[in-house]
Amino acid sequence: MNSSEKKLYPRTGDRETIYLKEAVTKPNIIVGDYTIYNDFVQDPVLFERNNVLYQYAVNNDRLIIGKFCSIACGARFLFNSANHTKKSLSTYPFPIFFEEWGLNGRDVAKAWDNKGDIVIGNDVWIGYEAVIMAGVTIGDGAIIGTRALVTKDVPPYTIVGGMPAKPIRKRFDDQTISTLLDLKWWDWPEDRIARNIEAIQSGKLGQLE
Repeated sequence: MNSSEKKLYPRTGDRETIYLKEAVTKPNIIVGDYTIYNDFVQDPVLFERNNVLYQYAVNNDRLIIGKFCSIACGARFLFNSANHTKKSLSTYPFPIFFEEWGLNGRDVAKAWDNKGDIVIGNDVWIGYEAVIMAGVTIGDGAIIGTRALVTKDVPPYTIVGGMPAKPIRKRFDDQTISTLLDLKWWDWPEDRIARNIEAIQSGKLGQLE
């Protein structure tokens, strides 16, 4: 592989797994270093088109994903324009069809409720075909189960699953979680991370240096 391919495809011969940061082009999608996306159904490079849905420029909403996240095939991020307004007597999006109904074209965004950005922390694992809704924040170290529908914020280092997603359990005790959040190993220099991979993988918090 040439250097540009190596940046996009971290594994020799694997075209299903990418470093997502290298495939993102839209300014309102921000992805941290080493975050991976795997897709065995479609080209993973088309993540923006296939996985980030209803993110219209008029809303200025953002998808923010931290470092060292693992995003499985088919995960979807549904943005504000999918949320037809509940303030109206009708859920029909009349403002979108302003030409048909003689409405003001500047009021298009009144067709939906704007709940804000989607923010994914660091070291988050998002399972196969999980769906993350607009306005949700997922904390560092969380795990989102297969086909979970995430409609509410997820605390750090918490495993959630189901439709809608609910907490299953914490990954670690509160003291360990607090220590990990203070350490922020994902922000360490690469050489320090490399020195500590064995301790990280073995779960030996006390051996981190």
